[in-house]
Amino acid sequence: MTSGLSAILPDLSPWRSSRDFRLLWVQGLVTTFGSFMALVALPLQIKELTGSPLAVGAMGAVELVPLVVFGLYGGALADAVDRRRVILLTEAGLGVLAIVLLVNATMPEPMLWPLYVVAAGVAALAGLQRPALDSLMARIVPHDQLPAAAALNALRWQIGAIAGPALAGLVVAYAGNAPAYATTAAGFAVSLLLCLRLSPMPAAENAGKPSLRGIAEGARYAWSRPVLLGTYAVDMAAMFFAFPNTIFPFLADELDADWSLGLMYAAGSIGSVAVSLTSGWVSRVRRHGLLVVCGAAGWGLAIAAAGWLSDIWLVLVCLALAGAGDMLSGLGRSTIWNQTIPDELRGRLAGIEVLSYSVGPQLGQVRAGAMAGWTGTRPAFWTGGLACVASVGLLAAVLPKLLTYDALTDKDALRRRAAHTAATGGPDPAGTVEKADT
Repeated sequence: MTSGLSAILPDLSPWRSSRDFRLLWVQGLVTTFGSFMALVALPLQIKELTGSPLAVGAMGAVELVPLVVFGLYGGALADAVDRRRVILLTEAGLGVLAIVLLVNATMPEPMLWPLYVVAAGVAALAGLQRPALDSLMARIVPHDQLPAAAALNALRWQIGAIAGPALAGLVVAYAGNAPAYATTAAGFAVSLLLCLRLSPMPAAENAGKPSLRGIAEGARYAWSRPVLLGTYAVDMAAMFFAFPNTIFPFLADELDADWSLGLMYAAGSIGSVAVSLTSGWVSRVRRHGLLVVCGAAGWGLAIAAAGWLSDIWLVLVCLALAGAGDMLSGLGRSTIWNQTIPDELRGRLAGIEVLSYSVGPQLGQVRAGAMAGWTGTRPAFWTGGLACVASVGLLAAVLPKLLTYDALTDKDALRRRAAHTAATGGPDPAGTVEKADT
């Protein structure tokens, strides 16, 4: 019985082996919890001030350019400077922006324009920070523990993603926006203290300054790897066509279930955490590309079903199933990225990763808001879900190497494993160094 449970329960090896992993795990939990409080309050406040789905969706358009520009620059920066310092400075900046939201919410007549300015600022700082955070994982966690680390990080994120929106929905409904923003600001303060305890993460000795040439070098590497291209393209397509979160308030109104708004935001995370809590099997998976494709297609089908159904509880079930599909796809993507990308390019490729899993949702917000204003809320759901499934199928056909990726035979994965073995001086029972050289 014990051995059966250990086969499905999360693998805690990264937590036991790395102090920095433990610090980042707790820091991420605190930040995620606070951030989701604001994620619910901000679009709801825009809805209250304007009553327009398009105005809510426009938040994604405002965030798009800062995210693209600073995400790419943040990747180059992460390869050129101490990544810990980047994390500290951006975390402090995000805390300041949360205070701006709090001050605006406590005014007798809150203003609309600061909400868009803060949304753009958050996108810029997140674009700078995320590559530094993501590129740390391959340094602080042993190569063989990377799938387990991806599952634990996903579990951490989902715990905050469930508690944050569910509580935020209640807090905003009964106490207003200000307490939600205050929680966000407090979360960043605690997170900053935890980040101060991280070990320094200096750049390589031969690292150059951040530059367009360096960014282009990372882009050329990604373009030359069909498997990486596939992970980026599938995720962006899935999020662009089937990310309806910003129109949840309108769906709740249509279904006469205002009380369900927080649950709508949390439902996807409930499905995701169910996958994470039974993720022990992930360490034994070799075909991570297949996981990416199947998970993304499942996400699209579930979002389409949520648009067809009119019973609120069935809608919530579909949103939970969508979250489970997204989690499967995310585990596959994260594992491929960490197993195949060389450390000297990790920051710049992490910048491209930021675009793949952030630009898609931002554009998806615009698509969902515009479609809801044109055709209605529920058609915006089901048409997007079906378009997601179709686009994922097309990409899988165009990039077949993504489906055939195998962690034990892929040359890039073997080289990365061999480099880690050489750097740590550990044993090489599988002969990965010899395989990578052939």
